[in-house]
Amino acid sequence: VIMRLHDKNHSWDALRRLVPDMLAAGFVGCPFICPDMIGGGSFVDFLPGAKALDPELFVRYAQCAALLPMMQYSAAPWRVLDAEHADLCRAAGDVHLKYADTIIALAKDAAVTGEPIMRYMEYVFPHEGFADVTDQFMIGDTVLCAPVTEQGAITRTVVLPRGSWRYDRC
Repeated sequence: VIMRLHDKNHSWDALRRLVPDMLAAGFVGCPFICPDMIGGGSFVDFLPGAKALDPELFVRYAQCAALLPMMQYSAAPWRVLDAEHADLCRAAGDVHLKYADTIIALAKDAAVTGEPIMRYMEYVFPHEGFADVTDQFMIGDTVLCAPVTEQGAITRTVVLPRGSWRYDRC
């Protein structure tokens, strides 16, 4: 059974809540979790007279979702965004495809063990000071994701566990 998060509106605050909500769902027994739709899924955001979609927010949402177990768009990027922003969403989808085998293997394992696909840093690296890190996450034990969720930001601080890490930008 797949559980989808409740509708979130098209806002930066909703994007910032996405990772903590996904992590919590995985740890209360829902390893097969789908985020709300990329771009926000609240129907009121698409009604006539609604505020215009923020292209940066839409892209950051897609980039965040690229390493989540599933991706689902609220609206086709090529219909609601200019070509540059739609291409960035397409690139996020390519990242999801790149890691699809990893995500599928974790889903198969979750079906047997109940272990979450998305994991808190503290879960993977216990007692290393990651208990309060809720804005980045692990896919399994080897892939760390630190999405940018602040408007206008082009960088962010990433908290890394000890060891060697390879950087792959979405």
